[in-house]
Order: sequence, then C-alpha cells, then structure tokens
Amino acid sequence: MSTHAKRERLLLADLLEAAGPEAPTLCHGWTCRDLAAHVVVRERRPDAAGGLLLGVLKARLEQVMAEYAAKPYEELIQLIRTGPPRLSPYALKQIDEAANAVEFYVHAEDVRRAQPDWTPRELDPVFADALWSRLEKLARLTGRRSPVGLVLRRPDGRTAVARKGVPVVTVTGDPGELTLFCFGRQEAAAVELDGDKQAVARLTTARLGI
Repeated sequence: MSTHAKRERLLLADLLEAAGPEAPTLCHGWTCRDLAAHVVVRERRPDAAGGLLLGVLKARLEQVMAEYAAKPYEELIQLIRTGPPRLSPYALKQIDEAANAVEFYVHAEDVRRAQPDWTPRELDPVFADALWSRLEKLARLTGRRSPVGLVLRRPDGRTAVARKGVPVVTVTGDPGELTLFCFGRQEAAAVELDGDKQAVARLTTARLGI
C-alpha cells in the first residue's frame, strides 16, 4: 500500500516536470529547478542539508544546491521519483511518512499555486486527517514567530493552539489549507481569519513555518 509521502512525492515530480525548470513557485522565490534541487539535496546530501537548520552550514548548503541545480532538470526529477538512497533514514517507511508527507504536500502546492490556472485540490479525508494530526504536533513550532495569538480551526470545530497570546486570530480552513498557512504560504491558503484587523494584517505577513 502506497503511503501519503510516496503519493505526494510522485505528484510533486509530475508537477515539476509539467511546469518546467524555469516556472515560478511559491517557495522563497525559487524556480521549479531550485525547488527540485532543494528536495534532492535534502534527502540525498545530509552533509549539506544541515544548512536548512544551522546557519553555520548555510554556505555549504548553498554550494551543494547550486551544484545540483546545474544538473539536467530531467535528472533531478528522476532522483525525486526514485527516492532516497537505500541507506538513508528517509528510506525507512515510517521516517519517510513522518518527515515527507507534509514536506511534499506543501512543495506540490508551491508548484501548483504559482501557476495562473491552478484550481483547488480536494484531499481525501484520510490524508486530510493525517495532515491535521501532523499539524497538531507541529503547530507550536510553526507558529512560534507569530506576532499574535494563533488558533487553528477545522470547519468541524476541532482546534489547535499554534501560539498563546493576545490579541488572538483564529484561522479556519481545511487541514491542507491550514498546513499551507502555518508553513508560511499565508497568501495562497484558502482560509478565513477572524480577529482584530491589525492583528490579522500582522499575521498574514509574519514569517511562519519551521
């Protein structure tokens, strides 16, 4: 049985291939080529991927990213499709699912929603619940830089507190949209924001995410 991470990986590869290397994305101003290089380096080059979290390794990450971005685009797409090396921690199904289901979902939407003709994607309920479960665990981490109190709310009323504080803004949406919002794609997420007008404005421009 295919995991959510596996399905999102293949979808991301298909979207990157269809869009082309120079197409824009929602991710840090990167093109699809840059995003593809990021995905490959993250799971194939642990010597450089630490730069995603540690400033002291950032120069090394940028160097290796540039090397991979210079590779043929088709090669990058194939590396994404085939997945990590056999000895990589990401090759373990449980780690792949925990680390990559959200990662690949967000990046797939980075590609989709940067295109002018994108349409909303309806997620199956099982995957939506999986995203919500993961978001509940990551909410405090993704919301730690929020300048206001932040509550996430599903349409069925279930909530998660991403940051305590006042004033409070409640963000309501489906799990996929809330995930995008919390990972810094506020403008692209189909959500409703309820709260003080100034607090809402501050939240929409805040640097959310891990």
